[in-house]
Amino acid sequence: MGEARGRRVAVLGGDGIGPEVTAAALSVVADLGVALELSYYDVGAARYLRDGFVLDDATLEELRGFDAIFLGAVGPAIGDTQIPGGLLERGLLLRLRFGLDLYVNYRPFRGVSGSLAQGHAFAIVRENTEGPYAGEGGVLRYASAHEVATQGSVNTRFGVERCVRFAFERAALLEEPHLTLVHKTNVLTYAGDLWRRVVAEVAEQFPAVNVDYHHVDAACIYLVEKPQHYGVIVTDNLFGDILSDLAGAVTGGIGFAASANLNPARTGPSLFEPVHGAAHDIAGTGRANPLAAIASAALMLEHLGYDDDAARLSRAVAEFDGDVRVLDTRAVTARLRERL
Repeated sequence: MGEARGRRVAVLGGDGIGPEVTAAALSVVADLGVALELSYYDVGAARYLRDGFVLDDATLEELRGFDAIFLGAVGPAIGDTQIPGGLLERGLLLRLRFGLDLYVNYRPFRGVSGSLAQGHAFAIVRENTEGPYAGEGGVLRYASAHEVATQGSVNTRFGVERCVRFAFERAALLEEPHLTLVHKTNVLTYAGDLWRRVVAEVAEQFPAVNVDYHHVDAACIYLVEKPQHYGVIVTDNLFGDILSDLAGAVTGGIGFAASANLNPARTGPSLFEPVHGAAHDIAGTGRANPLAAIASAALMLEHLGYDDDAARLSRAVAEFDGDVRVLDTRAVTARLRERL
């Protein structure tokens, strides 16, 4: 097992099935003998509806003191109009990304049996703090017949380079090192040119990595037709958001997809979460698939230095042979424990 013990982890269970899958994942981590110091925070849609709280400065500052953050899921039920659209995304999720400098979103995928990518593993490295999500833009003459809305994409050389470097480092670990830049350079000529030049320059430091480029629309086709082409995909914030959901679909569904919002410089904690949402419609029924949360916990253990434990947990998830369509949360967790 890894040498480090007693790492401090902030747990944000959140809404819907979030607390259920989080509890299942942490119970499996405990079975490994990893002694994490857990502190629980009440955030999300339910908390906002109760007292208007999203994430204040004091809580954000408190979270900086942890080694990692483990998030379940946040968001209102579908059709709930009590929470303004985007409030939780901007006020909680994006604020954590920007405030803690979680500049890499790392999403590894492995095709489950019967999926389009069956047996194949690849990863998407998404720039996580710039692009359209940086909030550049505005509205003129709102709600009039002459309304003008602008939304820009912020791409700095600093932000692009550190993301690209991380992607090359991951690609270099592959048995067949392969990195694909995905963008839209024929239309987004300024941002695309910056990404392409940075990839070319960083590639010189990783001569063993085979590098190619796909337009984002072509990449959507290739992910469906031949996901085996990809090793590591590196892309910007918006394209990465879209492609990672598609990647979840072709590998078996987002119920299996894990996510790490990383601060590789370790100037603060990194955040780990399943890709799926709060799924309020099945909350409390015991039917939630915990595998994405468990896989996210494995990414967290690796980041915290528990390499052997992380490898055991990742292997157990990859080799899981139960049918999550018929097994409930408790049964999936129990069968995974047998793998350990």
